[in-house]
Amino acid sequence: MHLNPYGEYAVLLAASLANDFPPDRAGIVARAREFGMTMDFTPTDGDLEGVRGVVDAWLTVVDAPNNQERAALLNAQMAHAAAYPRLTEHDAEGWHLHYRDDNQTLPHVLRAVISVGTALHLTTRGMGRLGRCAAGLAAGDDCRNVVVDVTRNGRQQYCSVRCANRAAVRRHRARTAPRTGAGVRL
Repeated sequence: MHLNPYGEYAVLLAASLANDFPPDRAGIVARAREFGMTMDFTPTDGDLEGVRGVVDAWLTVVDAPNNQERAALLNAQMAHAAAYPRLTEHDAEGWHLHYRDDNQTLPHVLRAVISVGTALHLTTRGMGRLGRCAAGLAAGDDCRNVVVDVTRNGRQQYCSVRCANRAAVRRHRARTAPRTGAGVRL
C-alpha cells in the first residue's frame, strides 16, 4: 500500500506545533521547513495568532469523542481552507501537489496543508491513529501531548519513550504493591 507522504509530514508538523508552539513567526516557519515545507509564505502581522488558531482548531479534531465528530470537524476545516490541490513545479523539485493558492499567508497555508494532511493520514492509516498520549490518561500524569501513530502495527499510544516507561513502571508497581485494607480474619 502506498501512503501519501503529504499526510504524514503535515500531521506530524501539526502535532509538533501543538506539543511545542514556537514563540514567534520565524519559529513557525523554521518548524515548517523542518517538516519539509519549502515554499515561501506571504508575511502578515497576524501570522502568529492565526497559526495558533489553526493549531487550536486542529486540536478539536484530535480530541473529538468519536470518528463521526472527528470527520465533521475535519471536513469543516478543509472547507474553511478553501484551497484546491494544484500541480506545481518549482525549485527543481519536480512536479508535486500543493494544497494552497499562490501567495497565501502562513495561517492559510498551514490550515490547508494540516487539514488535508490529517484527512489523508486518517483515511490511509485509520481514524484512530491520532490522539493524546496515553500517559496523560493515567491518574497522576499530566502529559497532554498529541500522538500521531505512524507505526506499521498501529499501536503507538505514547508521545515518547519517557512516557511509555513511566506508564510501565506505574503498571508494575500497581501489580506488585501489597494489598491494604483486606485484613485476614482469624
